[in-house]
Amino acid sequence: MSAFACETLTPGPKGRVVEITDGDTFILDNSQKVRLIGMQAPKLPLGRIGFDTWPLAEEAKGFLADFALGENVQVFYGSTRKDRHGRVLGHVFIDGERQKWAQKAVIANGLARVYSFDDNRHCLDELYAAERQARVDRKGIWALDYYQIRQADKPNQLVKLAGRYELVEGRVFDVGEANGRVYLNFGRDWDTDFTVVIQRGALSAFKKADFDPRKLTNALIRVRGWVDDHDGPRIDVTHPEQIEILAAQ
Repeated sequence: MSAFACETLTPGPKGRVVEITDGDTFILDNSQKVRLIGMQAPKLPLGRIGFDTWPLAEEAKGFLADFALGENVQVFYGSTRKDRHGRVLGHVFIDGERQKWAQKAVIANGLARVYSFDDNRHCLDELYAAERQARVDRKGIWALDYYQIRQADKPNQLVKLAGRYELVEGRVFDVGEANGRVYLNFGRDWDTDFTVVIQRGALSAFKKADFDPRKLTNALIRVRGWVDDHDGPRIDVTHPEQIEILAAQ
């Protein structure tokens, strides 16, 4: 059996966890700050003026502390190894053991959502499965309205969530294409209804994944990402893992 959760990861640094910053970040005894990729825990202000603590942020930090503080860990890289803040990006395992995967533990206990980037898309299937079970069991964040899945056919509610990371479900009304982008429209009015915008640069990743978004008309999907308000509420998609197909027709 592999010592880590998927064969595409590359071994990275080892160290002992000496400080927990929040529910998805900690510091090693070599002073490296590690950001757990593939998930997003509820956020703390961490010195940001006017930033409101997300519900259960302290609980997520506490869970990660119970799980990892004082433990020897192994970081495994996906793709990009550091972010612009200099933090190490990776999947983290206590003593390098698959059964002690930090990301999966936090998500399975309902204290984070799956959160991927176009340059870090590894090992997501298992994390999605853990998230689904936590949601079914209404663990942690999934018992709170703040984190509930939003409905695409309620654009007036979605537009009020601009600037927030959300999961949105709905049936695609039609698919359009312009300027190299693909648009998944969830209503007739492009100026007010919810839209998913698949950026030009993302289409090659969709093709590689054998996932043609142009065929999603009438499909029931779930999309996750940051909501903005541009001709109605929308989410920009940079990689195929942001979209889950719930029903083809």
